[in-house]
Amino acid sequence: MTAQSGRHFLQIPGPTNVPDRVLRAMAQPTIDHRGPDFAELALDLRQRVKPVFGTGGPVVIYPSSGTGAWEAALVNTLSPGDRVLAFETGHFASLWRDMAQRLGLTVDFVPGDWRRGVDPAAVAERLAADTAHGIAAVMVVHNETSTGVTSRIPEIRAAIDDAEHPALLLVDTISSLGSIDYRHDDWGVDVTVGCSQKGLMLPPGLGFNAISDKALAAAPQARLPKSYWDWAPILDANEHGFYPYTPATNLLYGLREALLMLEEEGLRNVFARHSRHAAATRAAVQGWGLEVLCVNEREYSGSLTAVLLGAEHDADKVRRIILDRFDMSLGTGLGKLAGRVFRIGHLGDLNDLTLAGTLTGVQMGLELAGVAVDPAGLQAALSVLKAE
Repeated sequence: MTAQSGRHFLQIPGPTNVPDRVLRAMAQPTIDHRGPDFAELALDLRQRVKPVFGTGGPVVIYPSSGTGAWEAALVNTLSPGDRVLAFETGHFASLWRDMAQRLGLTVDFVPGDWRRGVDPAAVAERLAADTAHGIAAVMVVHNETSTGVTSRIPEIRAAIDDAEHPALLLVDTISSLGSIDYRHDDWGVDVTVGCSQKGLMLPPGLGFNAISDKALAAAPQARLPKSYWDWAPILDANEHGFYPYTPATNLLYGLREALLMLEEEGLRNVFARHSRHAAATRAAVQGWGLEVLCVNEREYSGSLTAVLLGAEHDADKVRRIILDRFDMSLGTGLGKLAGRVFRIGHLGDLNDLTLAGTLTGVQMGLELAGVAVDPAGLQAALSVLKAE
């Protein structure tokens, strides 16, 4: 292996770069998770995490991946045989569907082309036809990590309300939380799923459920088997600053530091920064003469951009060249996009110069891979970054 100088560019859409502040916070000595110092930490986090979700209600923090938080959202609200409405917006929406089916739920899965988000009109049509109210929940991935497409949650909520349907709204924010504007309470979401390793700038290992009053009320009737994921004992222990099991203490130290960083910058400024970096990235892609996978400008992602190559090119070859020559990791195409797409992550702890370096590396890699690109693409991105 050839030695590389400098720092590796981790430009996948998660895990993202962990800031030095967060790494230092995580390096503190582990403490007694039954003692008063831990209780102080847990009680502080219990309140400090809420603004990131846009909620005043409870947020459960699990030692888990986002996949675990998916399962928690389902098993705490639903029963065997319940019908759920889900939408094929990409690889992760499909995996969440698969999980629901394995848990014994019946999934009405609306097909999609992986280039568009959830169509609110399709939500309205499906729920209006469900006059017996057999659909118990609507499952939506807010920002589909495999495609760079962001679904319009307020319009989906409006479609549910217009249909006067009682279905719960479950939303995956795994690659949007802390990066793209999100409002659990204002948008009427019942369970929001999140994780630590993307916009929250932490290593993998924490999963989140933000829970509405309606979801809390549904939980006692939910009959899917659960133990580790059960909200009730966690919420009860959290009241006193503790957990019913051993928590991920040092990740929680890191979470507190990451939340402090978001507070210092201000969430509106965080969202604006991500939006600006996304616009610069799209300017580069379009300037190169390539295609952004997302086809609806209203659904462009602030977290990542998926770049679609022509059938004559192998996106994984481009990624390999960029990794070998410039020590930069880009996201691979997942599922049916394998080999056709590469993904540029522009979320988390990122500034203008890091993005400029990233796009420079992508342009050089494309050229080395024999992809015909207009070098003016890079200048188009720099013009966005230079603008006030």
